[in-house]
Amino acid sequence: MTPSFATLPDLIVEPLVRAALLEDLGQSGDVTTRAVIPAATTYEARLNARDAGVVSGMQIARIAFHLVDPALRIETLVPDGSPCTPGQTLMTISGSAASILSGERVALNFAGRLSGIASLTNSFVAETKGTQTRITCTRKTTPGLRMVEKQAVLHGGGYNHRYGLSDAILIKDNHIAAAGGVAAVLKAAKANVSHMMKIEIEVDTLAQLEEVLATGGADVVLLDNMDTSTLAKAVSMAKGQLVTEASGNMRKERIAEVSATGVDYISSGALTHSAQTLDLGLDF
Repeated sequence: MTPSFATLPDLIVEPLVRAALLEDLGQSGDVTTRAVIPAATTYEARLNARDAGVVSGMQIARIAFHLVDPALRIETLVPDGSPCTPGQTLMTISGSAASILSGERVALNFAGRLSGIASLTNSFVAETKGTQTRITCTRKTTPGLRMVEKQAVLHGGGYNHRYGLSDAILIKDNHIAAAGGVAAVLKAAKANVSHMMKIEIEVDTLAQLEEVLATGGADVVLLDNMDTSTLAKAVSMAKGQLVTEASGNMRKERIAEVSATGVDYISSGALTHSAQTLDLGLDF
């Protein structure tokens, strides 16, 4: 079941959808539809799945059609976060044919892209069955679409990592190098961070992890690009002291064995940067 927090308020999402519609409609609107469809023509269209997967973007499709024409009648049959099968109708849109055609591409672009992310995330989550490991996304999102792509990860049963650079401290290898080492960077972070903000630090060796544990100050450790055997040792070392996150080279084929180490989180940029669009279509 998709958690309630996976649905953003329409108010937050609408500017993104509006911008996409303005990009598509340009300065003259849908000239093809205006030229060939009589203004009084009405139809019922069905937004259908052509592949199996997990649905995301129905909220956005609804907003897109209603921004074009608030009088359109829209019924969402398969809500975001739900599975779908080939041929299944996800949404019906009825009213002005011209309005439906003008909103079609934006609605499908969002819904197909986001359903692809939700579907890929769900396939990763399935590999963690029987463990407490959670699948989480990264900041490797499409510029401008991070908000809705991270929402799609939630629809697929995953969890969100930090939204951006401003909501959590994540100390990576270049920070460590520039700051003068693990101990120095952790002490600086602890001295300057709000008590409300978490500190995560990336390590790629067990020796670095030992230094992190000895120094203190971190809440989460990112175990980067470790083989499964080393990762299991790292999880055992950090257990009870730090939240653990495995990252780097986290292909779907590795998820089951990595989650079996007891790691708390597995993060993968592939959820958003490599998801294949789910094939959806709008049929009159």
